[in-house]
Amino acid sequence: MDFTLTEAQQDLASLTRRILTDKVTPDVLGPHGSGGFDAPLWTALAQAGVIDAALPQSVGGGGFGLLEQCSVLAEIGRAVAPVPYLTSVVTGAAAVAEFGDGQLAERWVVPVLRGDHVLAVALPDYGVPCGFTAEADGDGWRLTGAQTAVASGAFAHGFLVEAAIDGGRQVFLLDRDAVTVSPQRTVDHADAALVELSGAKAGVSLGDIGEWLRLRGTIGACAQQLGVVERALELTAAYARERKQFDHLIGSFQAVRQRLADAYVDVEAVRLTLWQAVWRLSEGLPAAEEVATAKFWAAEAGHRVAHTAVHVHGGVGIDVDHTLHRYFVAAKRLEFTLGGATTQLRGLGDLLAADPA
Repeated sequence: MDFTLTEAQQDLASLTRRILTDKVTPDVLGPHGSGGFDAPLWTALAQAGVIDAALPQSVGGGGFGLLEQCSVLAEIGRAVAPVPYLTSVVTGAAAVAEFGDGQLAERWVVPVLRGDHVLAVALPDYGVPCGFTAEADGDGWRLTGAQTAVASGAFAHGFLVEAAIDGGRQVFLLDRDAVTVSPQRTVDHADAALVELSGAKAGVSLGDIGEWLRLRGTIGACAQQLGVVERALELTAAYARERKQFDHLIGSFQAVRQRLADAYVDVEAVRLTLWQAVWRLSEGLPAAEEVATAKFWAAEAGHRVAHTAVHVHGGVGIDVDHTLHRYFVAAKRLEFTLGGATTQLRGLGDLLAADPA
């Protein structure tokens, strides 16, 4: 495949970077632990056309797709911007646009395009049973169960929930009023939620699309991780060029240079496996192995780069008020989103065993 980014990807990424550079500042982010949703920034991205650009024209979007969405996510990762683009656009709105009808799109996608609404997706990790079950009830369904740490759940207006039914699974779309939400905080203090359902009525099923959502959600996390580790490495390299010990720049020490060189290789591994998987998904080709490979590198390499950044920074690297700390904890959260490195290896083993060719 050709790894060159398209003109649309470059333009959308450039626009997103300009907005985030201007609006995502330490003052806006607030102190450590202050939460993970910047509503004015979300609205600003919508007004600039970033949110709607990579959704289908049939729902009022710009007609671009997953490649462009991942370019936006990489910029969001670089800025550690507290906006729910992954859950609201890449998975939530994209699923409603793809598998819902015009009425559903008007009800759920259009408010997301305007920056007025947020969608959350409650999916179990690979190999984990559904936390929800669904039983037929007249012309609809009743859902029972719970799932913890649902990203963006604390402030979401709607939820896509995967539930087990007799003989399979389906994804249901529920309004916030039907869901019991208990706010939680993840390791990087992004807002999440414990989502509970006690016989909630759900009249809308999008079908058995859990794997579709999981593949897109996983590759979206990889794209965001790319931005996080890429920027963390840039900050660390700049620090190594300025910090002195024993009257020498630490960047001149062989051990530091080796750590930074290894980190560079890791970042490039995340980049290449990401774009291979995204391209296959965007072309409608089988991509489960490529997505698992990309997530393995996003988890394993992300872990190494994050720790290298902290180690090279020394004492300030563990200061929760230092800029680098946001990148460290963001990388740790994304490392385990929808399954860490070990989970991906197991998944790859299962895929290869099922299809040795």
